[in-house]
Amino acid sequence: MVDSPWNAWKVALAVVLLAGICISACAHAPRRKVPGSELRRLVISALALYAVGGAASLTRHPALAGLAYAAGIAVCALAAWLSRGRDAEDPPGGGGGSTPMDEPPPPEPDGAPAFDWTAFEREFRTFAARRRQETSGRS
Repeated sequence: MVDSPWNAWKVALAVVLLAGICISACAHAPRRKVPGSELRRLVISALALYAVGGAASLTRHPALAGLAYAAGIAVCALAAWLSRGRDAEDPPGGGGGSTPMDEPPPPEPDGAPAFDWTAFEREFRTFAARRRQETSGRS
């Protein structure tokens, strides 16, 4: 299977990096949001590590290249995990602002949500008439 210690080391490194990537994607998000400037620094440092790895590859230094690439992947995985953090003010869905569909309708005095059936029926009739015109225009 593995014919030399160098290949065994590469396989072990690949397994560790894969585990790190999976952990960054599946682990619970950090409690606090990391500032965007910090995340940019991490990504820039990962790109710098990739550049060092590329230079090491071109100058035929495979061990240094492998370590630089591995460090870059680890830094990217860390940045990905940190980017998942939230502030206390963030909505639970992770989106930006709230939409009208996110807000429940105001309740009536008896606790049931209010719904304007007359407006619904009027809008539905308008929709149905428009659909009939569209389908009759196609045939």
